[in-house]
Amino acid sequence: MAHAYTPGLRVTERTHIKKVRRLPLKGTVVVSEGAAVEAETVVARTELPGNVQPIKAASLLGIHQQDLREFMLKKEGEAIEKDEVIATSKSFFGLFKSHCRSPVKGTVESISDVTGQVIIREPPIPVEVDAYIDGIVAEVMAGEGVVVQAEGAFLQGIFGVGGETVGLLEVVTNSPEEELRETHLHPGLAGKVVVGGSLVRIPALRRAIEVKARAVVVGGLDDQDLRSLLGYDLGVAITGQESIGCTVIVTEGFGRMAMARRTFDLLGRHQGRKVSVNGATQIRAGVMRPEIVIPITAQKLAGEGKHASEGLTVGSPVRVIRVPYFGRLGVVADLPSELRDLETEAKVRVLKVRFESGEEAVLPRANVEMIES
Repeated sequence: MAHAYTPGLRVTERTHIKKVRRLPLKGTVVVSEGAAVEAETVVARTELPGNVQPIKAASLLGIHQQDLREFMLKKEGEAIEKDEVIATSKSFFGLFKSHCRSPVKGTVESISDVTGQVIIREPPIPVEVDAYIDGIVAEVMAGEGVVVQAEGAFLQGIFGVGGETVGLLEVVTNSPEEELRETHLHPGLAGKVVVGGSLVRIPALRRAIEVKARAVVVGGLDDQDLRSLLGYDLGVAITGQESIGCTVIVTEGFGRMAMARRTFDLLGRHQGRKVSVNGATQIRAGVMRPEIVIPITAQKLAGEGKHASEGLTVGSPVRVIRVPYFGRLGVVADLPSELRDLETEAKVRVLKVRFESGEEAVLPRANVEMIES
């Protein structure tokens, strides 16, 4: 066997980055192919249909449904303002009037003489899609969006919450083993992506939100602190839509876990650079990892795909993802081709891992993930 594939995280200093930026429904692309864009540049726009507000007009006016159109002051398709009278009726020899007012600004979409309802459509909701990364528009998908590409560093995390954001990178701890504390966080970090070490607790997370940091990147996070931050237990659905004021990315796992030295050093080398961050995570089918993108240049790479992974080989950096060595980092020392018996009597492929301490262990290949470069 030339090599074996084991899924894992990508942590690479330089690679070709492509991001598809697509509208939720047909709209207008506002940039052209080949244009240089920044992360904040709007590349496409559209409008979502406004919400619908039904009004029981016939009931409010005290009239029969079939007579509703006779009492309407507005026709279908006409624009109306909030609290504007759209229908009126007279009673008791015309001495008293009943009015039906619109609860929202919008357009009269339909008038039903069957249900006696008037349907008001609120104004459309504008939607804009930005480039997310500094780069070049490599492709324009007419009416749908664009593909933006760049060259730069790319890192994936284990877990994240919060959506896309952009800021300058700031490493505030001295080592990957150091905990990110409240004392590290100050107002000067507003708008920045803050990198810590082994752990962040809820007081520091709340302080990061208070000083308006865009994102926090650390090795580990306690699940109780995550629950306190969100205010609820997180299920198995995709994350990334949380409105917590700060995106959080965990690079190693839950609990106190030192950030991989390779990850910490790579981030440190890009101190002060503009980075794009997305905490969206999905661990079920269609795995999605949180990410940190550091564009270095917008120039296209020659020979796209030359950085493609060659799979698991001797010397590949790996992380153990199951006990008793959970969270430990090392490199592949050997890839035996024969199957080995486990205590469960199952036969599986194994590998030998040499940890950073020099200790070696033979593990099932399913118990490790590759740290791709």
